[in-house]
Amino acid sequence: MNIRDEFDTIAAPATPMGAGGVGIIRISGDRAFDIIKNIFSNTNFEPRKFNHGWIMDSENKIDEVIVLPFFAPNSYTGEDVIEIQCHGGVNVVKNILNLVLKNGARMAEKGEFTKRAFLNKRMDLSQAESVADIIHSKTSDFAKVSMKNLSGVLKEKINEIRNDIFEVLSKITAGIDFPEDVNEPEYSYLIKTFESIIQKIDDVLSGAETSNIFREGASVAIIGKPNVGKSSLFNALLSLDRAIVTDIAGTTRDVLRETLDLGIPVTLIDTAGIREDEDVSKVEKIGIEYSKQSLDDAALVLFVYDASKGMDEDDREVLELLKDKNYILIANKSDIANNKNDNALYISAATGDGIEKLRKLLKHKVCNIEPESLDFVTNTRQQACLRKARQAMEQALLAAQVNELQDLISIDVKSAVLALDELTGELITDSILDNIFENFCIGK
Repeated sequence: MNIRDEFDTIAAPATPMGAGGVGIIRISGDRAFDIIKNIFSNTNFEPRKFNHGWIMDSENKIDEVIVLPFFAPNSYTGEDVIEIQCHGGVNVVKNILNLVLKNGARMAEKGEFTKRAFLNKRMDLSQAESVADIIHSKTSDFAKVSMKNLSGVLKEKINEIRNDIFEVLSKITAGIDFPEDVNEPEYSYLIKTFESIIQKIDDVLSGAETSNIFREGASVAIIGKPNVGKSSLFNALLSLDRAIVTDIAGTTRDVLRETLDLGIPVTLIDTAGIREDEDVSKVEKIGIEYSKQSLDDAALVLFVYDASKGMDEDDREVLELLKDKNYILIANKSDIANNKNDNALYISAATGDGIEKLRKLLKHKVCNIEPESLDFVTNTRQQACLRKARQAMEQALLAAQVNELQDLISIDVKSAVLALDELTGELITDSILDNIFENFCIGK
């Protein structure tokens, strides 16, 4: 983006384009009020009061709307903001937006409203990233956890660690710059403080793997020989008829994927039945190879066999492929089974018996943490910044343990501060900013 355009007045739809009850166009920037006064019939704007009237193109009425004015700095972006609530519909929203652009605004880029909120100190970078998490969250639970980040929980935790580092850095710097007036801190104090800071960083990083699972989810493959009810189980877990189910061996010849919301996003994979018969068709062979590849990529495998027939040699050959995998042994068709295997979870995809128990076990196996227990989540960029800060503090700790010169120790301590500043956005490059906000939608 050209620097001259960085704080132009921008506009974009804040609701998806399409038929709906209400459409919203958002305008932000110094000319927001000038623009709305040129096209709106009721321009007596007051803070915290909405205005009702007509959007006008010269003498022509475009739509009857409600306009919400937000005066800087008390707005989402920190600038003057106008939100036009019009009737939903592609043409209505498009006509009003074109009128706004014709009167001096330019089209906003992806995430530019939130980017301005960050640049105007309305939120730090961790809060801005949480907006994208909320928008793109695949489950309701992850949206709730992301909301904690938006409220500033992660920001407060990082600021606490940064303040601890900055305090010890100030004492080191004072001792170096004013040796006649201030004594350098004792090395025992530095060691104790550095260890405490490293532990606090570790506490934040301890939830990294869980954060990644809540954000990205996990893949779960349903594996077994033909005709044991894999597709029926796939449909039962999803509560819809997604896969074709017949009693003909080899019906499933491709890999089907659907997202299952278990509080975390689980990509459920239905695979072709694995068998080594000579009469297997070329197409089915390709499906079997896909099944084996899905097995390699899956975080968890549901191995299914027919409980009414018991586990035979063909089942055991497939099970042998799972010896190094995390899997759940599932006996399907429990409604017509006679003998029971105590090591298996008995279900009936046909009647639904045991399906809810399997869902709970699935969630426990993939991620044994309830979202309510998470105070915040971190993404890979934030985790990298935290690890960089930890590494710098480890170097400072090792130096303090051998009584290294404190002006050299201060270099590593400063590096830790800079790493945390990169996390919160106090120190950030344009390329990183562009990469972050590129993942937003236009209008947010």
